Amino acid sequence: MNTFMALHPNIRIRLLTSFISRFVGNMVFPFMAIYFAKEFGTATAGVLLLINVIVSLITSFFGGYISDRFGRKRVMILAQIIQMIAFSIMASANSPWFTSSVTTFIMMLLQSVSSGLMNPAAEAMLIDVSTKENRQFMYSVNYWSVNLSIAAGSIIGGLYFNSYRFVLFVILALASVFVFVLLAFFMKESRNEHTIRMKTTTALQLIRDMGKSYKIVVTDRRFLIFCLAHLLILSLEFQMNNYIAIRLAQDFHSLILGYSVDGLKLLSWLRVENTVLVVFFTLLINQWMKHYQSNHVLFIGLVLYISGYVILGFSNLWYLLSFMIIVSSLGELMYVPICQTMMASMTQENVRGSYMAVYGLVFQGAKIMGSLGVIIGAFLPSLGMATLYLILGITGIYCFYRSIRIVHDPMKRLGVES
Repeated sequence: MNTFMALHPNIRIRLLTSFISRFVGNMVFPFMAIYFAKEFGTATAGVLLLINVIVSLITSFFGGYISDRFGRKRVMILAQIIQMIAFSIMASANSPWFTSSVTTFIMMLLQSVSSGLMNPAAEAMLIDVSTKENRQFMYSVNYWSVNLSIAAGSIIGGLYFNSYRFVLFVILALASVFVFVLLAFFMKESRNEHTIRMKTTTALQLIRDMGKSYKIVVTDRRFLIFCLAHLLILSLEFQMNNYIAIRLAQDFHSLILGYSVDGLKLLSWLRVENTVLVVFFTLLINQWMKHYQSNHVLFIGLVLYISGYVILGFSNLWYLLSFMIIVSSLGELMYVPICQTMMASMTQENVRGSYMAVYGLVFQGAKIMGSLGVIIGAFLPSLGMATLYLILGITGIYCFYRSIRIVHDPMKRLGVES
């Protein structure tokens, strides 16, 4: 607790607001695909959700740039105002007196704009006010908070989304107002006032300046290799809800302690197991990791994490799968905070928001690779998919090694081959 209270007030506020937003958000958003499929049809629902992802992605590039130019707090408050409006109208459009699926979608689209603005600014702010000494702890707490909020919110949403949708939307709207109050009245601007450029400019000048900011990021060879490394590793996690889920549903059926268990039940158990391990052991593992060199912990964690998903790719032995979830979860707890700490150390202060916007592509790219796994799995046997996971994992480890090696080699850091 003393370590947590020693964190910058902005960090504590952001961790709290992130937990609240994710907690109430996961009561609703994981189930919107079902809602839209019922209202518009499955195919149309897929297109609508894809549009939301694209809008959020495009907006994030603009959000990252303006948070560098005008300050983190201004952008976060703007994003939160947009979110309050979106959630309030969304609640109205799902009330007992008025219902409109079209209005709900438009407001969800507006919420995607808000997320695109918020995320790069908030991530950049965390780096601004943290130090090399406390970043690993900060990211460990954030990782724990994210997993707990997602698990708790999803459970409540699963129980009440169909019956009490209006109530959940009202809670969502009220929570967004509370988050706005915290951001507006308690959070401080983390950008140096001398670096904030409020001068009025034309749209063309704005686009040119934004181009210059992103040119700095996309020419940072080390950062791009690091992003590729994390993309390859994170793509394994997205296989769990795609190919691995389908494989278990089709291939697994067993008697466990006298009970008949199919693939979907086993998958649910594995997810619960992972969530429980993350929630209860994140801070303990973080304390343990302090005694060892971070690079060693990173690579050991990656090996454990990858080995878990390789086995999940082909095995149908329930006790082996349960054990490998423990192994992969341990690896996840080891590598994630160090990975995020590495990312923070690579960003340049004057364009940190732009770095965060580009880094956001890692998550979206991993989601796409998760979907591709389903297509490839239709042609490859399970052992072939496990081999593919191994190749992705080894390539990811190599890319991590390259990104670390570059920073330790002055000539490579300057982009000159030795």
